[in-house]
Amino acid sequence: MTDAFTTIGLISKPDDPAVAETLGVLCRDLLARGATVLLDETAAAGFERPPAAVLDRQTLAARCDLAIVVGGDGTLLNAARSLVDAEVAVLGVNLGRLGFLADVSPEDMPERLGAILAGEYQEERRTLLHAAIIRDGETLSESDALNDVVVHKWDIARMIELETRIDQRLLNTLRADGLIVSTPTGSTAYALSGGGPILDPALQALVLVPICPHTLSNRPVVVSDRVCIDIRVYGSEDREAQVTCDGQVNFLLGAGDLIRIRRKAQTLRLIHPARHDHFAIMRRKLRWSEQP
Repeated sequence: MTDAFTTIGLISKPDDPAVAETLGVLCRDLLARGATVLLDETAAAGFERPPAAVLDRQTLAARCDLAIVVGGDGTLLNAARSLVDAEVAVLGVNLGRLGFLADVSPEDMPERLGAILAGEYQEERRTLLHAAIIRDGETLSESDALNDVVVHKWDIARMIELETRIDQRLLNTLRADGLIVSTPTGSTAYALSGGGPILDPALQALVLVPICPHTLSNRPVVVSDRVCIDIRVYGSEDREAQVTCDGQVNFLLGAGDLIRIRRKAQTLRLIHPARHDHFAIMRRKLRWSEQP
């Protein structure tokens, strides 16, 4: 086993009985290889008697070298936001559907895990966003996002109006169902459904994708990830819009609220098996290789 990964934390999709079998196999394999195993509360819930120490997420992040996340991409997104500041390497075991981030299948897990612990793996850095909600000059809420920050209508059947500025320069005023600000990682998520481009994960760029804009000329815009993006909500009523980070963290917005989005300083250490090919995953997941 490589010295890089000797203490390994396990995180899983919460309240899902389907992950218990995979967690059991994974934990037994790691212990047999001499690794120190730590469980967060989500993983511990998959065992009748947890076979390793159970820690809260932040303590686990501070003590492990590698976190293995068992679930789908949504589980990995949640884990990534809580692990990124601790510089923990993250590996995903996919029990979900698409699995662009969690790319190790349960069937391949023993072989892949052995190679990774022997030092045969690829590591890449993924950009995150940091979003702050500002009202009357006061920051009300802050959150990170690995995929995207989305400003969208909430509990209304009409469009919302948004003003977007890039480094204080006016980009546009948009009447639409919302606006997606996506990292390259998130370009294969909601932004893809909204008609945005797929960005190579290595690009230092962000994409702004309008959701159902009322003007045909409103198209996705790609900008440098070094900029500051300000989105202001216009309207006469409160609670007509909402900001959502990674589809998991929500905050209701009022008229005049400002959402300030910047690239987070820390990046996520994402681990892949050796000879990982991002384009091969896209071909398989998006079915580009299938003949009509």
